[in-house]
Order: sequence, then C-alpha cells, then structure tokens
Amino acid sequence: MTPILQTIAEILQIALLIATGAPVLYLFFFAVAGLFYRQPAFRKDAVLRRTIVLIPAYKEDGVIVEVARDAIRQDYPRALFDVAVIADSLQPQTLADLRSLPVKVIEVQFEKSTKTKALNRAMEVLGDDYDIAVVLDADNLMARDFLQKVNAGLHPGLSAVQGHRTAKNLDAPLAIMDAASEEINNHIFRKGHRAAGLSSAIIGSGMAFRYGYFKELMRDIRAIGGFDKEIELRMLKAGHTIGYLDDAIVFDEKIRKAEAFTNQRRRWLSAQINYFRSDIGPAVLELFTKGNTDYFDKAVQFILPPRILLLGTVLPASVLFTAVNFILEIPAAYTYSWLMCLVLYLSVFAMSLPRSFYNLHTLKAMTGLPKGMLLMLGALLKVRGANRQFLHTEHHPVVSRPEVTDTQKAVKI
Repeated sequence: MTPILQTIAEILQIALLIATGAPVLYLFFFAVAGLFYRQPAFRKDAVLRRTIVLIPAYKEDGVIVEVARDAIRQDYPRALFDVAVIADSLQPQTLADLRSLPVKVIEVQFEKSTKTKALNRAMEVLGDDYDIAVVLDADNLMARDFLQKVNAGLHPGLSAVQGHRTAKNLDAPLAIMDAASEEINNHIFRKGHRAAGLSSAIIGSGMAFRYGYFKELMRDIRAIGGFDKEIELRMLKAGHTIGYLDDAIVFDEKIRKAEAFTNQRRRWLSAQINYFRSDIGPAVLELFTKGNTDYFDKAVQFILPPRILLLGTVLPASVLFTAVNFILEIPAAYTYSWLMCLVLYLSVFAMSLPRSFYNLHTLKAMTGLPKGMLLMLGALLKVRGANRQFLHTEHHPVVSRPEVTDTQKAVKI
C-alpha cells in the first residue's frame, strides 16, 4: 500500500509544483529585475506641451468637486493644460459646483455607462488641440509636479507612460493590503519589466498618452470592464512601448470594505481571463513570427494566479508535503523543491514591498490575510460575466491631502 501512496503523492506534488512553481519563478525574475530599475533623468528644458487631464466621473458626487479643484493646482503653466470632468449621472448641485471652477464639464448620458464611452465622447467634444492626454479616476489626486514629470517623461520613444499610483489612505486593514499589493505590482510589472527591457503595465488611471494616438486608439476600444487591458494588448501587438515614471505620483483611494474589494477583484479577474483566452494564441504567433516578446509577456501575465491565492497554496502545501514526504519516506528532493518554492515566493514580497510598509500597522493588517484569501477566492468563483457589466466602485472624500514622501522623490527633473 505504501508504494501506491508514494506514487500518488509524488504525482500530485509534481503537478502542484509545476502549477505553482512557474508563476513563482516568473514573479521572482521580475522582482529581482525591479531592484535594478533606474529611471532615466529627463531634461529640465523639455518643450512644454498642451495637456488635457480627463476625469470620468460616474455618480461620484462625493469626491469629484474636490478632485477637480485639486487637479488645477499643478506646477505647470496654466495656459498649457485643461482639466475635463466627464460628468455621468452627477447631481445638479455637483454640476453647478464644477461649473464654478476653471474646468471643462462634459455631460454624458448612456444607456449603459462605461469609462470607454465617456473618454471617447469627451475627446469628440474637445477636438484635437492637445499633445498629451492624462487619464485619472474620479478619486485620484496628482502630486503637484505630475504633469511636469509626464511632459518630460513622455519622450519620442514612448507612446504612453504609467505614473506611480500609490495609496492616499491607509485607514483600514483592507486598505493597507490593497496599498501593499499595488506597490508590489509597481515593482514587478512596472519597474521590473522596464529594467528587463519590456513595457510597463498600465493601471487604468494615472497614465498618459500622446493625445492623437490615444484618441485614435480609443475609437476601436469596446471594453466594458478592463479597458486598460485592451489598450495594453493593442499597443503591444502594434509594437508600441509603454514607459513608467516612478516619481510621477498619483494618489489613489484604496478599498476599505469587503464587498467593494470582491467586486473590484471580480471585475479585474474576469477581464484578465477574457483577454487571456482571446490573445494567448495571437501572442504566441507574434512571438515566433515577429519576436514580439512584449505582447506575449502581457498575455502570459493574464493567467498568473492572484498572489494572495498563490500564497494560500504554496505555504500550506510546503508544510503539508514536508510532513507527507517524511512519513512516506519520499525522496527529499520533493521537500527541498517545496521549501525552495516557498523561499523564492516570500523573497518576492520582501524585494517588492517598500520599506515604509514594514511597521506594526502592516503586521496587524496581515492578520486579515485569511479573510483576503477567502474574498479573492469568492471573486474568482464569481468572475463569469463580470467583464460584460459595469461594476462601479464607490469612493469617499479624504480627510487631508496626502503629500509625496522623500522615498517617492526618486528622481528630480
């Protein structure tokens, strides 16, 4: 009986080691690469270009007026940038407050609202008198020098750049975990990818494009959920490069409540699965016929398991199989493989998480990891059809405006 149990245990371990080991190695490679990221220094005398800041606002009456008021306070010539609020289903008083500000208010109304429709309609109204388009969410606050950094960083070799989106609130355990997750993403999928010679991932806000190119690109985008993923895929398939500006800071509200967390992750996961199915075949073809590593890498990213669920698999599996291998006298190579997998994965977090998160607040938030795993599992089980409907995330006003920390001031222009 023991040889049969040994064989079953070995086969099971091999399958699980492949399923978990491949994504762990992928994340480890780019986590190491992120340590070597060096943002280029840009010229102070860069030509200042006309910029439009686009802020889609769907039922965001609680935050949009303050966000619009804050957006016009940029250290950038006021005559060279406009702020456009795309007002979808806002209250009359909110519209009146917005019109009292020096911003463009573009009212839109759709049978089924999406960010894609809002952006396309806004650019139709605005015309072509801009060089750069910046896209924000209705809760985003730009650092005062954000447009300056974007103007200098969007050089001729790039069609788009992603700014450094970071938390504007750390007032709940879920918010801390959400903020930590975003910083890990910044390290792996932005800094790590740029250091390895690949494009940065974009997020959906805090990003900037060459205006004419973005307007043309968006005309063909039909996504309901995950419009940023479709933008990425189209850009990378066409051979465009996306840069990353680690010191161009945008503050973003982090999730506080379980329901909002589940809805947000459900939307993201659904979009990723959908685009993996549609693009993995063309991406493999592009890799072998044109050497398009960027496009292939992006398609592969979409099938990576959520990191919190990967941790919830690797950690207990390592403990369980270490015990099973000892009891059944299975070769030690299996145990060493699990321990190596666990060490590599834990080192991904150690390399990617900013030092500012190494504190008691984060430690307390980590006690909620089991709950986070369950919420992510619930989101994964409910992904079906989420990319075919608009799932709105409610935002809340911040008590005070966050400021850029010394560690975020990585590069001076």
